[in-house]
Formats: sequence, C-alpha cells, structure tokens
Amino acid sequence: MNFKKSILSILLLALYIQTFALYGKVVGLHDGDSFTLLDSNNVQHKIRLHGIDCPELNQPFGKAAKQFVSDLIFGNYVNVETNKKDRYGRTIGIVTLANNTILNEVILKNGYAWHYLEYGTNSLWYELETNAKANKLALWLDTNPASKDMPLTTANAVL
Repeated sequence: MNFKKSILSILLLALYIQTFALYGKVVGLHDGDSFTLLDSNNVQHKIRLHGIDCPELNQPFGKAAKQFVSDLIFGNYVNVETNKKDRYGRTIGIVTLANNTILNEVILKNGYAWHYLEYGTNSLWYELETNAKANKLALWLDTNPASKDMPLTTANAVL
C-alpha cells in the first residue's frame, strides 16, 4: 500500500512541476522583457521573459530594448515554455521564435538585458551577457549601466 501511495505522490509531483507551452501571436509589448500573447482561443496572456532583465522604459536603453524586442516579435507567433507565474500573475517563460532561436538569448547576446542570476544560472546566458559586455553592445556602452535594482538618479535616467 505504501508503494502505491509513493507512486501516486511522484506522479502528482511530476504533473505539478511539468512545464507547458503556450503558442500565440504577440499583440502587445510592455517593455523589453514582457509582452502580451493572444492564443488560439483569443485568451490574452501576460508573458515575462525568464532569466533576463531589460532596463525599465525610464532607464538608459529601456526604450531601445523594447524596440529591439518589438522588431523581433510584435505581430508574430511564438512558443512560450513555462511552468510558473510571477507575483504579478504574468506567465514566466522561455520564448522560441519561428526560426527556432530563443528570444531570451537573442536579447542577452545583443546587450539589451542583464542575465537575471537570481532566477537562473544558465552558463550559456552568462557567456552571452559577458560577450555583450566585452563588446560594449547596447546597455553595455555605459561603463556602469543602471540595473533595475539601482535607484534612478538624474545622472543615469533618460530625461
């Protein structure tokens, strides 16, 4: 009897942590790392990219990051691999584009985001960020780019 309960517990746990995929059209961008996806049932999903953090719109390169991502995904269909939501109810995900590239990686590679180590220690993503920094791409043009956790000042805010 204990064996059956153990198997049942394992199966329930597997279902709980199982990732699922969303597929749909990107119908809105909020900033460089969050957007709205419309699925085939006309249900809107707020998506937040996993493992990266783009500058806020009022920070240096925030608007450029949003435009960069918009050029890649707005009006296009994408896949979102996910297994959780954040405290704001947004679906956290890794986004795959139609050409099978991973959006999260493309943004890091081009210097429009920080690798969010608090939520993932992907060594490839660390390398992509390191290369963007070494090549002074986008937000890495600044010697000390403002991060989301840094308070904004008139010195580093886009006025």
